[in-house]
Amino acid sequence: MIQIYTSGYGFSQRRCREAVTWFCKTYLPRHHITVEVLHRGLKREGVLGYCDVEGSTYKPRSFLIELQSGLNEQEYLTTLFHECVHLMDFCKGDLKIKSSRKYYKGIDVEDMDYEEQPHETHAYQKEQELYEDYIKSLSS
Repeated sequence: MIQIYTSGYGFSQRRCREAVTWFCKTYLPRHHITVEVLHRGLKREGVLGYCDVEGSTYKPRSFLIELQSGLNEQEYLTTLFHECVHLMDFCKGDLKIKSSRKYYKGIDVEDMDYEEQPHETHAYQKEQELYEDYIKSLSS
């Protein structure tokens, strides 16, 4: 079961729910998770999105995705899917938080430059593929 909550401004609630539902049903069909997607201004922080665990970091099942509001449709969806890859990595145990440090497949990534963090390169590699698969799913 997937519970999706959306809030904020400058986004399409329908598009957000449909995309997250498609992702979770396709890639996490057996997981019972709660996803809150918050849309807000992130320009000052210099990012388009975040994915964080809410509550317990041991076998996390509640997530907060924050997205820059007002993005065009393609940029919005690719950013959303990028953050969903992180969500999937947390659910599958590839991405973990232990003692306030982030680990990807057992590698401590806290002290790495953002561009070199393996979970980020993985998400960047998958975001366009996911966007294209999602668009194809809409026409079938």
